[in-house]
Amino acid sequence: MPDEHRLEEQFLSQEAERRISEKLDEAEKIEIDVQTDLLKIVQGQADGVSVAGKGLVIQEDIRIQEIKLQTDSIAINPLSAIFGQIELNDPVNAIARIVLTEVDMNRALASDFVSSQMQDFDLDVDGKIVSFEAQKIEVFLPGDGKIECRGRVFLKEMGNTRPLAYTAIARPRTHSQPAMLESFNCTEGGGISIEVVTAIMQKAKELMNIPYFKWEDMVFHIKDIKVETGSLILMIETQVKQIPSSSNLASL
Repeated sequence: MPDEHRLEEQFLSQEAERRISEKLDEAEKIEIDVQTDLLKIVQGQADGVSVAGKGLVIQEDIRIQEIKLQTDSIAINPLSAIFGQIELNDPVNAIARIVLTEVDMNRALASDFVSSQMQDFDLDVDGKIVSFEAQKIEVFLPGDGKIECRGRVFLKEMGNTRPLAYTAIARPRTHSQPAMLESFNCTEGGGISIEVVTAIMQKAKELMNIPYFKWEDMVFHIKDIKVETGSLILMIETQVKQIPSSSNLASL
């Protein structure tokens, strides 16, 4: 006879899987394990929640090859949990391992959603403002810990606007080494001054050393980055304020 405590875990886990799967455009695999029992549910507690997914697609063009996430102990709304929905009473800490492929990253970078999020940036070059308006960017992961970027921008300098294409090779920050920009080359647009190149390299260093990124009201702390041939692996810590629901996923 199955363990009665395990029945509660199975019910909550299957209902959470169903709710999230309904709002994903595609999912090769999604498994959610709620670690709890009936007594803990009544008390508004759970030992944790783990999520394992593969081939998850949202917004048609945003795909995650693989994700594994585990939370620590959580405080939940017992009434909602009994009806199969996990609502957090307090924020909970979680750690995740996310795998992104080169193909999926470029598919996302070309999407309308990511394009709408890309911001222009200004550089102060010897007291003069030089602006860059991003037009296109592609990422290549050749291995050996390197990321190659090829892009095209509109460069606005001294009242003039002209196209500029470039290639750059960088090594992201890891737990054992700082971020490094190995090379930056102009491939279209007649080149740029040494002063502008220096400002770009400083800006790139700042961006590569950002320890976290935000999405909606969540903050993701990047603990480690591993670059393999064709894929990027991120180790992330975050504080989850709410388990993704149908409304959250629908708003992406």
